[in-house]
Amino acid sequence: MGYPQRLLSEGERVDLQLRPHWKALVLPVITLILTFGIGGFLVAVAPKHGTGAQASWIAIGVVALAIIVWFVARPWITWMNTNYVITNRRLIIRLGWIHRVGRDIPLEKVNDVSFRHDSLLDRMLGCGTLVVESAGEHGQVELDDIPHVEETQREVATLISGDPAADMHHHD
Repeated sequence: MGYPQRLLSEGERVDLQLRPHWKALVLPVITLILTFGIGGFLVAVAPKHGTGAQASWIAIGVVALAIIVWFVARPWITWMNTNYVITNRRLIIRLGWIHRVGRDIPLEKVNDVSFRHDSLLDRMLGCGTLVVESAGEHGQVELDDIPHVEETQREVATLISGDPAADMHHHD
């Protein structure tokens, strides 16, 4: 789903739309698989008859559901609702689902943009942290787990440099 065009100003176009790298979902998927595996095992060894049978099955289900909601659904919803949009005029950051946080940084206020790989895995996957230095009151913004972070950094640097090739479609 693209960034709504109605939220862009006249002459503004979306250059990049990003969400955190898929590696953010690896741990939740592993947790889901382990929860089903361990939960299935516990159900299999739990008493089938007797006074505590029903209570133990309910307890296993409640704990499994709590783990799935907190460690699987919550990170996935957070990932789905984290968006970074770079237009020819600004960097748009939207985070959260219920507690939504938004921030727009005009590209003309960006002093520097750099990146870093925080681990060997980040380097192998091509993701990392994009660091945006702005002249605004918040100074530095770090965007974690950006996919193709080197290309993204280059693209933003080209846009903030005012290179006409980066803004071919924009006419004043």
